[in-house]
Amino acid sequence: MGIVIALVNQKGGVGKTTTAVNLSASLSLSKKKTLLIDFDPQGNATTGMGIDKKILEFTIYDAIINNTPIQDLIIPLPIPLLYLVPANVELAGAEIEFTNIPDREKILKKRISEIKEKFDYILIDCPPSLGLLTINVLVCAEFLLVPVQCEYYAMEGLVQLFEVIGEVKKVLNPNLGILGILPTMADKRTNLSYQVVEEIKKFFPEEIFRTIIPRNVRVSEAPSYGKPVILYAPHSSGAKSYRKLTKEVMRRVQKRIR
Repeated sequence: MGIVIALVNQKGGVGKTTTAVNLSASLSLSKKKTLLIDFDPQGNATTGMGIDKKILEFTIYDAIINNTPIQDLIIPLPIPLLYLVPANVELAGAEIEFTNIPDREKILKKRISEIKEKFDYILIDCPPSLGLLTINVLVCAEFLLVPVQCEYYAMEGLVQLFEVIGEVKKVLNPNLGILGILPTMADKRTNLSYQVVEEIKKFFPEEIFRTIIPRNVRVSEAPSYGKPVILYAPHSSGAKSYRKLTKEVMRRVQKRIR
């Protein structure tokens, strides 16, 4: 039975999609059959995996609005054991179309249940918002991975996000858990990154990952080549950090599901 992990943060530009792409790729290279679901209308995870979102005939939109079986949307990727359900801008209209659908918060959960047993891990890249698309993800996820950029206002967004998570857990998904908070884009040349990490540790000592993703040129370049950084520049500091994160994620998951 697949473990569903959502990568979520209502703030944009925190490394959420980059983490979704590289963690899913690294899990598959660790011999785990992995599905990445792009649930962001920007479709950046789709592009980051080398898929041209402009020519897609079917996307995750069709699964949640047109009842297309999600199995029919799965694209095998060049990395063995890695698969993608793509997205494009069409998904942006879904929140409006949800309005008249019964149990609209549970649509994605129903679709994922159709294929959950076929994968070891299912990762979902959320949009940078707390609308109905993200609520759908929170309802179907077992664990949340929260990337946080090492910047001055990092904590403000975390507090709001955890309030929403608490409400969803109370009303819609009591099994929802925090897998971890991931510091991203850390700049070793400045004290600010270290200060942000220490601040997160102070408020969330159990949740913060030991792995810290550095600011790295290779990580930034990789999406333009349609590759995860662990393939584009496997010896870069960014690639090494994502491999380290993958091991930590697997350890945490195994500890929680025992």
